[in-house]
Amino acid sequence: MAKTEIATLRMGKRGISPAGWILRGAAAGAAGTTALNVVTYLDMAVRGRPASSTPENTVEKLVQAAHLTVPGQGATRESRVQGLGALTGLVAGIGVGGLLGLARASGFRAGTMLTTLTVLVSTNGPMTVLGVTDPRTWSVVDWVSDLVPHLAYAAVVTTTMDALDR
Repeated sequence: MAKTEIATLRMGKRGISPAGWILRGAAAGAAGTTALNVVTYLDMAVRGRPASSTPENTVEKLVQAAHLTVPGQGATRESRVQGLGALTGLVAGIGVGGLLGLARASGFRAGTMLTTLTVLVSTNGPMTVLGVTDPRTWSVVDWVSDLVPHLAYAAVVTTTMDALDR
């Protein structure tokens, strides 16, 4: 049993440790990320809209801020940046799931709305701070295009976490 500022972490239902809940949360986050990607790609297919460049722009800003370089030139470098952009989304989705699992281990159960808010802030927050995007300038369509996939993520994460808590 470990004492933290938030709560006491201990073996939960059925003897699941905090590490076990982090792993369950990460799995739920992976499922949620898949749902987010499906909704996003469906939106692109239905509306004929292009992919967002914000993941790649975020990588470029992070690389610049960290005084690093992405190796390669031309198409090779662009492909690496695109791959890193996609990976940042996967890491964010799985990471938020892991944190929600840790919260579950302490007895806190985030619902779909709180999970949606958490993932919106954790993904759009860094991009806003880096100057990649400014949600204050988004149109209603922009907000819906961002909110709906994140809501799908949250619904899948919450449902999966609840199923794993039975």
